[in-house]
Amino acid sequence: MAGQTPNRIRGTQDMLGEAQRAFQHVIDTFDRVRGLYGFQRVEIPIFEATAVFARSIGETTDVVSKEMYTFPDRGGDSLTLRPEFTAGICRAYLTEGWQQFAPIKLAASGPVFRYERPQKGRYRQFHQIDAEIIGAAEPQADVELLVLADQLLRELGISDEVTLQLNTLGDAPTRDAWRTALVAHFEKYRGELSEDSLDRLTRNPLRILDSKDPRDRPIADSAPGIDQFLTQEAAAFFAQVTSGLDAAGVKWTRNETLVRGLDYYRHTAFEFVTDRLGAQGTVLAGGRYDGLIGSLGGPETPGVGWAAGIERLAMLAGAPQGEGPQVALIPMGAAAEAAAQGIVATLRRAGVSADMAYRGNMKKRMQKANAAGARFAVILGDDELAKGVAAVKDLGSGAQSEVSLDTLVEAVRAA
Repeated sequence: MAGQTPNRIRGTQDMLGEAQRAFQHVIDTFDRVRGLYGFQRVEIPIFEATAVFARSIGETTDVVSKEMYTFPDRGGDSLTLRPEFTAGICRAYLTEGWQQFAPIKLAASGPVFRYERPQKGRYRQFHQIDAEIIGAAEPQADVELLVLADQLLRELGISDEVTLQLNTLGDAPTRDAWRTALVAHFEKYRGELSEDSLDRLTRNPLRILDSKDPRDRPIADSAPGIDQFLTQEAAAFFAQVTSGLDAAGVKWTRNETLVRGLDYYRHTAFEFVTDRLGAQGTVLAGGRYDGLIGSLGGPETPGVGWAAGIERLAMLAGAPQGEGPQVALIPMGAAAEAAAQGIVATLRRAGVSADMAYRGNMKKRMQKANAAGARFAVILGDDELAKGVAAVKDLGSGAQSEVSLDTLVEAVRAA
């Protein structure tokens, strides 16, 4: 219909107020914490050649086959909006010559896109924070990433509600032996498996282990565990990861059903999970992907990383308090309005957050200052102007005093 306002696209969101403040709080906390660990911020394109994701995530995965936003551009090339960060960061590592900086610690955040059923905390355009260490084969890299994640959750105030689940996927010989044993086990129950698991049996048998279908659970629960197939080297690697976490005071629990279906995943796999978002939900997940860069056509290069949904973390953490302006300037009368423009500019240039309403009587402007969460109201009328002062009201205590305009910046800074 002509003139009708278009609706917001399903699975997207517009954010203002508390929701946006909670969202930004996660990003700001992540930026501060990753700086403590020496992770450099990196920016990569929102879209890539489709092959970057098809080769890295796997042609047969649901993400590639059902969820990616893929389209031909005007030149006929197939492009895809990024469904995650790791593949694009690894592509940049290869094409931009970042190998010279290895091992390199990288961090990113921004929108990602997946066409799936929108639900609580999950959107078709959602946002992630991401941390990667590329070029380090040592278990200390896994430990550092997990301690970083743990500190992030602590500083967001949600660590008590989140549990770190940890598993090992072993090295390539471990994984091959385990996969063979799993296929043999599942083949014995072929007639009892769900349709999805029958499909996974040929494509991705490890994924049957984390099936939620009640038909699969008894079969998956009785499957052989990975520990009996671990090589000496793989067992030693996992022991160093767990002892490193213990030394850093990071609590963890073993989850032997936690798997990654793709062959380039090795050794450590982990998820931080919570039950505060309804059914048990993952808020941060990752693992070691030593075979990924090789699958993209580069030299075999170790890597480990994690990603977390900003929306889900924001729902758990909430918005921080006290984010209003320090000063709300309330001029009354034309002369005060004119003078206030200079005063508010001076305050802001001095690093004092300040705001001023454009209209309204004294009562309405005071209400607005309170609603914004301002700490002080600075009231300026003709009488104050004549004396070269402002009335400064502490909106918490209600105390009010006259302060010289020349010392206003120092007065509100010192309070």
